Amino acid sequence: MFLPILFIFSLLSSSFASVQDFCVADLSLPDGPAGYPCKNPAKVTVDDFVYSALGVAGNTNNLFKVAVTTAFTAQFPGLNGLGLSLARADLAVGGVVPMHTHPNANEVIFMVQGTITAGFISSANTVYLKTLNKGDTMIFPQGLLHFVVNSGKTTALVLVIFSSPNPGVQFLDYALFANNLPSELVEKTTFLDDGQVKKLKASFGGTG
Repeated sequence: MFLPILFIFSLLSSSFASVQDFCVADLSLPDGPAGYPCKNPAKVTVDDFVYSALGVAGNTNNLFKVAVTTAFTAQFPGLNGLGLSLARADLAVGGVVPMHTHPNANEVIFMVQGTITAGFISSANTVYLKTLNKGDTMIFPQGLLHFVVNSGKTTALVLVIFSSPNPGVQFLDYALFANNLPSELVEKTTFLDDGQVKKLKASFGGTG
């Protein structure tokens, strides 16, 4: 587990020098563009810097057979102001994190267990694809479409590190089929036929 720690420190070392030791989030106050206001240092405890939820496997009983557990500032106040966040992804056999982007962050994934096929597509439509096993690490550059598929025979566990406290996310499937974008426009822009579009909209809860 040394690689994730090294990546965290490399991200921190590239940020601007802080004028104070830390700024633990005061979650009783509203979040803003620069993050949460700092908690009174006298009220900060060691528990603000410890988070245990990433040690618990998520429920993969869903359409994609995947569970993502996040460690953002709202769950982990000690991250406030550090310019990073984390997540855990559990993928059952055949599970998939479908094509999506993070508009606000680069992403580093570290394989804890299992085997996955992961990749991203550049703005020149070049595909970068690799099968990853335990101990492997891969980078998804900010804003590029990427995906993960459990291509092994056991559950896969992936640790994720983002270079932003708010990476944002947009899934291609949901953008096309989980809203009220008219089916006719989806058909024209994707070259899918009417039956395929309606089937996908039904699966993802879309209308139109």
